Amino acid sequence: MKNKTDRKTKHVARPWLYVTGCVSLMAFCGVAVAQDVSNAASSSDDTSSPAIRQRLAEQGARIEAMRGQIEALQRQLAQQAADYQALRHAVGMDVLARQRGGNIAVGGSGASALPMPSPDAITDVPVAQQGTATPSAPVGQAPAENSRPPEVAPIFQQPGVLTPKGKVVVEPTYQFGYSTADRVALVGYTIIPAILIGLIDVRQVRSTTQTAILTGRYGITNRMELEVRIPYVDTHTDTVSREVLTGSSEDNVFGSSGKGLGDIEATLRYQLNDGGADKAYYIGWFRFKSRTGKDPFEVVTDCVTRCVENLTGTGLPVQQPTGTGFYTLQPGLTWLLPSDPVVFFGNFSYLYNVERHNVYENILLGGRQFLGNVKMGNEGDVSIGMGMALNDKASLSIGYDQTFIGRTTESGQKLPGSTKVWLGQLLIGGSYRYNDKRTLNVTLGVGVTRDTPDATVIIRVPMMF
Repeated sequence: MKNKTDRKTKHVARPWLYVTGCVSLMAFCGVAVAQDVSNAASSSDDTSSPAIRQRLAEQGARIEAMRGQIEALQRQLAQQAADYQALRHAVGMDVLARQRGGNIAVGGSGASALPMPSPDAITDVPVAQQGTATPSAPVGQAPAENSRPPEVAPIFQQPGVLTPKGKVVVEPTYQFGYSTADRVALVGYTIIPAILIGLIDVRQVRSTTQTAILTGRYGITNRMELEVRIPYVDTHTDTVSREVLTGSSEDNVFGSSGKGLGDIEATLRYQLNDGGADKAYYIGWFRFKSRTGKDPFEVVTDCVTRCVENLTGTGLPVQQPTGTGFYTLQPGLTWLLPSDPVVFFGNFSYLYNVERHNVYENILLGGRQFLGNVKMGNEGDVSIGMGMALNDKASLSIGYDQTFIGRTTESGQKLPGSTKVWLGQLLIGGSYRYNDKRTLNVTLGVGVTRDTPDATVIIRVPMMF
């Protein structure tokens, strides 16, 4: 089906051909009339001079009328040519806007219209030649239709633009996260308000996590891609507190760290529809996460210096884990809506943690402690954002991510101390495209809830081969 630009171009070109034909026809009629008058004058005698003069006057009036019509048609032709130039300029500006907004606008090859003669050049050509001239090339070429979603500066884990068929994208990523948490535990009873008999445990936890991720994506088809992520995690946690059951007046610092391979994951994505201007693109995806990293049940818990039996029931890990310890299945949907000059986008997903059976915890005092079947709470995630191109190389995105985490259960019972958690994060990202194969993406995340990391910085450098 021909596009709107083709219809506009043909609408302009047809009146131009019509006016040219009319000018040629009227010129031919004028030449014929003049020849008829000349023949009549040469063959007449003196006795019929009044009739000839009258006839010449009538023919002269007709020639003047035709000349006026020809001038009017030439003016109309000039106006049509000007309209065509305006239409071609508008199409060219649209293509330029698409090319300059390559990070936020739908991709596609630009239209290339052939040059149109100026109105002055048309009027300078003899009328007979105008009538016989035919165009030697098409007036214009419509922009090629492209069904790929628009590119935006990525701020979420799931990208919106799929890898082209047969292409490979290698994306090294560096992620830095920092979080702090304060906890006050009161164990005892009050006689009157503000007077507590018992124990007060105050702790400050500061965690720093650095993750190096190597991501590879392969375009199976133009609508389907496969992604594999391999993380390497380096994390460190400092816990500042005072010993309970003692009269210590000084803070003690207990630090633990861990580094190693994280949880490898794979994602399959498929573009569900062909979107366009003011029409959303939908991309469905499914992610599987392994538990190749060292999980929380494998590390040793220190119950000599921190664990207080019958009060806390647990201690602090001597070594930090590098994985979650659970297999994960996560279906989701990504959508993008181009609305010049911005692109709106977002994600909906649900993460299911597979239950683990016969889990043991490693502790210093007792060796191993049986926990039973452990089921980590599932997660629901909703995110939304918008992106805008600053020029043909740089773009800016801003968004918000909201995650809900359910309670953790142990042997079918809700784990004491486990609660529902809401994580909210404000994300700001920028992208700079060096060329068609190299791009630098930087994302800053700021936690807006107490359980969310205070600051997160992600640097990505996707490279296409």
